[in-house]
Amino acid sequence: MKTLQFKTNINCGGCIKSVTPALNQQAGAGNWQVDTANPDKLLTVSSDRLTAEQVVQAVEKAGFKIQAA
Repeated sequence: MKTLQFKTNINCGGCIKSVTPALNQQAGAGNWQVDTANPDKLLTVSSDRLTAEQVVQAVEKAGFKIQAA
């Protein structure tokens, strides 16, 4: 599996709840996490099939900012 990391503005439990459906659909439950304690709010995605662009589109569609870390 490859690991992709992104800086986001997903900064609280409510934000994570908002983005969960999109990320679960793209990456699958348990294949992603957001480190809200990190100043960059790092989103880490583990997947063999997803591209960085697909993750960016899913997060932006959920209303959050994201960029490659």
